Amino acid sequence: MTSKLLKKISGALGYKLFDKNFVKNNRLCEKYSYLKIKNILNYLFENKIVESLIQIGANDGESFDELSYFIKKYSVNSILVEPIEEHFKKLLSTYSSNNHIKLENVAISEEQGKKILYSVKNDFKKIYGKHSDAISSFSLDHLLKHSIKKKHIEKLSVRSISIGTLIEKYKLNNIDLFYVDAEGYDGEIVLSFLKNSIECKAIIFEYIHIDHEIFKTLINKLQEKDFKFFVISENLVCLKNKIKLEI
Repeated sequence: MTSKLLKKISGALGYKLFDKNFVKNNRLCEKYSYLKIKNILNYLFENKIVESLIQIGANDGESFDELSYFIKKYSVNSILVEPIEEHFKKLLSTYSSNNHIKLENVAISEEQGKKILYSVKNDFKKIYGKHSDAISSFSLDHLLKHSIKKKHIEKLSVRSISIGTLIEKYKLNNIDLFYVDAEGYDGEIVLSFLKNSIECKAIIFEYIHIDHEIFKTLINKLQEKDFKFFVISENLVCLKNKIKLEI
């Protein structure tokens, strides 16, 4: 099958093939770039801009986790959310000696109750590498776009609550940082969060997998809420306009 024909087919199916050089160059920039998420977080925590947070998609508290170091170092009041039981058990162990942390074994969605999460079967994770542990999603297509074979994917039934229910449970009026890594569902979660009457200084989320129409709505909402924002790697960093960032 020719490259041109493949592109036509993928376009008809709603996918876009990225130039391999773009992907490789982007990863190289990310690897050696001076400005990283870690730099931003260090500034926010060190200057006491962030003293409370919610993290959606906490995984095990170690793998692919930029926040864990700061949560422990600064004893930040934190609510960490992870839906997958296997990861959640490790998360409990990771933060077993931290009393300032609340852990929730749920997914965040407007549809409360039980939801299906697609995940790589344990027997096949070695084939795809460690990153396969962190791409579980409500969307089957999300895993397929990461080159996971359909027969290597399992369905997990997880409990789901809305972000409003989480906010209500902990009687929150404000939170300093809302941090989301929900593998394609980030846009819906952040939009739902912004609809609640809760003050927030900073929001960081992975934006590259968000549907374009949802993303446009989200950008407009962030501007309405007086956020300035910029891209670092695959994340959008959103800060209230009053916050001065000097890095």
